Amino acid sequence: MERARELDVWLRVETSTLVVDRLPGGAAYPRQNGPVRLFRLRPGQIGRYRANFRFTVTTCACNPSWYYEDRLILIANGEIRTDGFISRTPDYDIDYRVHLYGGSRRAHQR
Repeated sequence: MERARELDVWLRVETSTLVVDRLPGGAAYPRQNGPVRLFRLRPGQIGRYRANFRFTVTTCACNPSWYYEDRLILIANGEIRTDGFISRTPDYDIDYRVHLYGGSRRAHQR
């Protein structure tokens, strides 16, 4: 669960359900004000979360520098086969990828 926190994802267990929330992070874009529920996984279920971000490297407006991250996070509630993430369709598929300079939501490919 500590690794999930590094990716701005919060995991918690309610009874046998794994609750997955996206936390606000340090991204310059897209901005997020508070936590967002991604999914609630019952035992044996898989969730896929995709997002991209633009981060500021410096705090000086006189020399703006950026770096980018494109994330694909796969989460399962319980044990799955070793090929489980690639051999089956996720029960939940959340795609929050955007144009990193604003504008309409990015068209994604499946």
